[in-house]
Amino acid sequence: MQITIELPDDIANQLQLKPANISRQILELIVADNYRQGYIGAAQARQMLNFSSRWETYEFLKREKAYLPYTEDDLEQDSQRIRNVITQE
Repeated sequence: MQITIELPDDIANQLQLKPANISRQILELIVADNYRQGYIGAAQARQMLNFSSRWETYEFLKREKAYLPYTEDDLEQDSQRIRNVITQE
């Protein structure tokens, strides 16, 4: 799929957009936003951006503040879910 975006030159200059890498920058923004919203997973992001490893993907997601690390609260919630399942058996 090809998408055309028209921007006035003064805005493109202000945003420091370079014709050589603007397609990549826009693709990265789309991927990060769709990952944040839960529409795609890390594997799909990796494929779309042609990264060679999952670690490269995670670094990208972290840099774009799209990758949310597993926190202590997440651990507690998962532990509680496991306890609930065990007590129901």
